[in-house]
Amino acid sequence: MPELPEVEVVRAGLERHVTGATITSVAVLHDRPVRRHPGGATSFAAALTGRKVVGTRRRGKYLWLPLDNSDDAERVSGGDSGQQAARATPPDTLPAGDALLVHLGMSGQLLVQPPHAPAERHLRVRIGLDRAWELRFVDQRMFGGLSVSAGGADLPPEIAHIARDPLDPLFDDTEFVARLRRRTAGVKRLLLDQGLISGIGNIYADEALWRSGLHGERPADRLTRAQAIELLRHVREVMVEALDQGGTSFDSLYVNVNGESGYFDRALHAYGREDAPCDRCGTAIRRVAFMNRSSYFCPRCQPAPRRRRVV
Repeated sequence: MPELPEVEVVRAGLERHVTGATITSVAVLHDRPVRRHPGGATSFAAALTGRKVVGTRRRGKYLWLPLDNSDDAERVSGGDSGQQAARATPPDTLPAGDALLVHLGMSGQLLVQPPHAPAERHLRVRIGLDRAWELRFVDQRMFGGLSVSAGGADLPPEIAHIARDPLDPLFDDTEFVARLRRRTAGVKRLLLDQGLISGIGNIYADEALWRSGLHGERPADRLTRAQAIELLRHVREVMVEALDQGGTSFDSLYVNVNGESGYFDRALHAYGREDAPCDRCGTAIRRVAFMNRSSYFCPRCQPAPRRRRVV
């Protein structure tokens, strides 16, 4: 599943290509990707057509495209009388704009393509723009989805429960460290808790833990404050490095808006490297089952924690 760096790469690409564009048409080719939109495909298309994309935003693994205010759109389409009404209405009295909310799921892709380009095999939604290209949602496994979030331009209420991510300027390091160290669960499980810290998935959790020399099953309440701070530093470092290389691509399922893969998989030290020598000590990297997925770690650099003594 795309994690923060991959979603941020997509967001940045959309920022360059679709901000300021007006949506001229919407074709839903399969209903499942819009299953979370109330009213289904017809309502989804109607809610987007004629709206202008005014920006791109992201929280954790979710991204959204704020849209112009629906009342503004109606006034503009209403001719001169509508424009006069818009001038007479103070901006601060207008309701918040809506947003196109996107979750890529396991295999979702947002591609910017010329309208005449051949349709991708797993093309699900086509969004026409008043530009020389269109926005396409391609999803092989269809775990991702699109929906219109009413009033969600600043922060869609559907994802308000998700914590800020470590690259967010408003992320509170002190609060995160304190909350982490109060928990008794394994530290990797907590790094994947999107209510505690968002954007981290299996790949970057394993990489940050390897850099920190921490085993994923280490209980968080056994971390010193210095260890928790260092772990957060490594989380940020690995994500920034991944961003610089366009994210991590193990197959063709993750690409940026131009269909290009990222290259950070070549710089991974732990994830996906079972039996390869640890880049730090030479010990073979191990893989173990973890929450219906896998964890990769160095058994020497990241020793398993001792079990708690039962009193």
